[in-house]
Amino acid sequence: MNKAKLASALGSPSVFGQSQFAFARGNAFEARVKADGGAELLGLVHRTLDAGAEPPAAARVPDLSATGPEGRAARTALALREATPAGAWTLLDHPMLALDVAGAPAFLEPDAVVVHPDGHWTVVEIKSFPMLDGSADPAKVGAAARQAAVYVLALEEVAARLDPAPRVGHEVLLVCPRDFSNLPTASAVDIRKQRAVTARQLRRLTRLDEIAAALPEGTCFAPELPAEQLVASVESVPAAYAPECLSACELAFHCRARARAAGAVTALGRPLRAELGALTDVAGVLAAARGAYGDQPGPEDPYDPDDPTVIALRRAARLRAEALGEAAARRLTVVGPGSGTPGAGSPESEGATCR
Repeated sequence: MNKAKLASALGSPSVFGQSQFAFARGNAFEARVKADGGAELLGLVHRTLDAGAEPPAAARVPDLSATGPEGRAARTALALREATPAGAWTLLDHPMLALDVAGAPAFLEPDAVVVHPDGHWTVVEIKSFPMLDGSADPAKVGAAARQAAVYVLALEEVAARLDPAPRVGHEVLLVCPRDFSNLPTASAVDIRKQRAVTARQLRRLTRLDEIAAALPEGTCFAPELPAEQLVASVESVPAAYAPECLSACELAFHCRARARAAGAVTALGRPLRAELGALTDVAGVLAAARGAYGDQPGPEDPYDPDDPTVIALRRAARLRAEALGEAAARRLTVVGPGSGTPGAGSPESEGATCR
């Protein structure tokens, strides 16, 4: 299913993505790093992660071309199997890896994978954002670490099929431009935490065959279907929109519109959703904050006055009302008798109003 085409057919096309300028700059930098058979890239791997090994004087760069993603994944697995016991440096340029996601294969293409002389494997991520004085934007480094963690999990599936299974390094190499130049520099990034989180999330995913079995008969996601039928098909699959979806899912704008229309608190962010407990819609949150019977709810009040969430909401509502009342009182100035002001009944006081 092409989610980008589906989003366009639903009337909520995705607009996120890398600009053409950034894409071209990233490609040019990656080509610069991998030039001359990856000599500079392998030098960075050697100096940063494996300084005790022999320098990569003449590394092997196997051909990974094949037909289709399945063929490329099989060719990559074969190249890794052949390279692992050789005792030499090997660079796999844009290998294809397969990772089981909810019972279906997802094909992944890391920038590079390096096989060390001792046989262990390292993922290399090449990014075009700069490292200034040896450090980069933490948010971008974090995103790169999460991306690399998925590649490590896919490599571990390949390694598990070999005997003996080679070690997949949990330190990946992040290569970026140094300062404001086009010269590459590298840093080791420990992705054990990101790997553990990603593995846990993958285990918790509902399998695709279970989702398909729960769908109504005749459900179809073809973009050429009539709008009403397509919307009904998409709505048959439960979705939990959160603002983070905007940077990761093509259907995020559609789901955001539906969440806002339903008043779902998830549209305001997962942290707030977690704080509100059983209150899942904005109308319910406001009703709980106001209280149907004030601070002393009657027997028909649907909200438990001892619930910590309800207590916090009603206290916040009282504080807001008090703050708004004090602000209104400060703005209220009545013109009347007094020093330096026109007296009541004087021509100047006629039509006096609050400001």
